Amino acid sequence: MKVGGEQTRLVVLRGNSASGKSSVAAGLRDRFGRGLALVAQDNLRRVVLRERDRPGAANIGLIDLTARYALDAGYHVVVEGILYADRYGDMLARLRADHRGPTHGYYLDVPLGETVARHATKPIADVVAEARLREWYRARDLLPGGAETVIGADSTLSATVDRIMRETGLSRLPPLEP
Repeated sequence: MKVGGEQTRLVVLRGNSASGKSSVAAGLRDRFGRGLALVAQDNLRRVVLRERDRPGAANIGLIDLTARYALDAGYHVVVEGILYADRYGDMLARLRADHRGPTHGYYLDVPLGETVARHATKPIADVVAEARLREWYRARDLLPGGAETVIGADSTLSATVDRIMRETGLSRLPPLEP
């Protein structure tokens, strides 16, 4: 079932914990303004459903439905999260295939040592132990078929937001008023 319009943009932003996904997504929204929906895996999985990340979990469908609803309502959508390829890949492939407008995928490739250092500065550092972070880490967990542009740890937050705004065409579009 086709979703969104030819003018809507779908951006999928993936990477390991503490790779900067949420910061980049917030930067995209701040830069774009109204009309850009953030569909955050952590919010839907941990806050809305309070569920563990596992194969076949309910949050996978909820992420899909939320993104589709926002696209159909005329919003540009950023789906962001760890979104392991083996658990979320099929859903993301269907969403990409069904979206009528331009779709862009990005993978923030940050080495384990850097994710550990970044995690230590986060408010949840006392709740999520470094050992757990190491268990979650998957090096280059890319989606098949070249669906993602890899952005390395050497790209600053500002440079990453600038790049995604430019490459997706969001920088050339006026904010929407859905």
